[in-house]
Amino acid sequence: MTPTPASFDSVDSREASKVAALDIGSNSFHLVVARIVAGSVQILHRVKQKVRLAEGLDSNNVLSEEAMERGLATLRVIADSLKGFEPDSVKIVATYTLRKAVNANVFIKRAIEILPYPIEVISGPEEARLIYSGVAHTNHDNGKRLVVDIGGGSTEFIIGEGLTPKLCRSLQMGCVSFTQRFFANGELKAKQFERAITAAEQEMEPIEERYRRMGWQRCIGTSGTIKTLCNLVVNQGQKEPTDEAEVTLKALKQIMKQFIEAGHIDNLTDPAISDDRRAVIPAGLCVLIGLFKALKIESLHYSPAALREGVLYQMEDELHNTDIRGRTASSLATRYDVDTSQANMVLTTTKTLYDACQKNWKLRHSDYRAIVSWAALLHEVGLQINTRGVQRHSAYILQNVDMPGFNQAQQELLATLVRFHRKKIRVQDIPAFTQYSKEDIHKLIALLRLAVLLNIKRQEGFLPEFDVTAEKRAITLTFPEGWLNSKPIMTADLEREINYLQAADIKLAVS
Repeated sequence: MTPTPASFDSVDSREASKVAALDIGSNSFHLVVARIVAGSVQILHRVKQKVRLAEGLDSNNVLSEEAMERGLATLRVIADSLKGFEPDSVKIVATYTLRKAVNANVFIKRAIEILPYPIEVISGPEEARLIYSGVAHTNHDNGKRLVVDIGGGSTEFIIGEGLTPKLCRSLQMGCVSFTQRFFANGELKAKQFERAITAAEQEMEPIEERYRRMGWQRCIGTSGTIKTLCNLVVNQGQKEPTDEAEVTLKALKQIMKQFIEAGHIDNLTDPAISDDRRAVIPAGLCVLIGLFKALKIESLHYSPAALREGVLYQMEDELHNTDIRGRTASSLATRYDVDTSQANMVLTTTKTLYDACQKNWKLRHSDYRAIVSWAALLHEVGLQINTRGVQRHSAYILQNVDMPGFNQAQQELLATLVRFHRKKIRVQDIPAFTQYSKEDIHKLIALLRLAVLLNIKRQEGFLPEFDVTAEKRAITLTFPEGWLNSKPIMTADLEREINYLQAADIKLAVS
């Protein structure tokens, strides 16, 4: 008789974290639920829903109510899979369509009512970096690799080696946007394909030379459009493509010939093409052919890993305190020749002020301490442009430079804090955020301004230990007896700051 298997009571269990990543894409929404254990990401559950959010963007980049409702209905379906997750264990990223939509905040506010987690709109280069991370952690190649991801509204290109991306770009062309431009009536004619391929090559012109010059040993394609095309080329729809399957330009042109012979998207009946992919696959084919021609790609291999896997691996990195944002800030400090001694003095004072005020000022968002600290370190990057108006120059740089690890809102908040670290505070120029309150931003600006002002002499040991008290929208700084009397200029600066902070409805008292 076979003995009953013993239980696992005697087996040591390792600490594990359950996390989820949701990609709000222009064509589809993808959810991945995983377990992080011993530094390994183990996929537990996937949900994919076709939404075609990008179809709702008009010529003025206004997202239609109909498209919003499609997206929100999908989020209600996905919400069931996220019940019970802690806020820090869920990361939601949005890509091209919400980057472009001028009314993105309307959608995001309604989405948060369904999913009570922050929605991070990420930049094109950040999307590219995360895509590469997903591929790099699941594909082990020697030498440099080119990773291509054709989405609904944008296409990302990354050259990297090992786990390190070296060149990241995102271009505004995708299977949904190209469908609207070239195949809106569903007809599949040779001239339409020629026009779409030429448009893709034109989009590639600004980057093709640099990419070809850097070179790569292996080209990898990700996401649904490339998966479908690989399936058509390699397996005639009979099974899943493998990472050893090879796609060439000749094979893609043969697929195009078959599409033209079909004459209309309704006649694309190959089992490799799902019903929800049929309308956009001709446009995706044109984009991929254009990429092959512009970059002179010899062959492409498919990888199932993409943006959401990259998000998961970033969460794993952050759990182990290797936040890429710290490396980004250090890189910018080096690139713009920041006075690191001064930056560190401002940072130390900023942390002192923040820690003293956090509780009474109810600064509860997990981003705040880190972002105001990076603002302290980077507030003078604009000195390379000009000393006059340094706050504007620094803000411009931080708003427009590629910042790996920062989502769009974090980068915008960082730039906003730096923009108002000195001179007048124009509250009407402070942008509105969905995840950060206006009152909190005013308080963070006040803390950074005071830290910069108190270190204005740029001298180690100049600033004595001082006490900080905070209540509601007031802050009191208490210095050693007689110190301010011996520092008439600092006293005058603080008196002027009292007036400046009134614009942000913050009361400063000094004694």
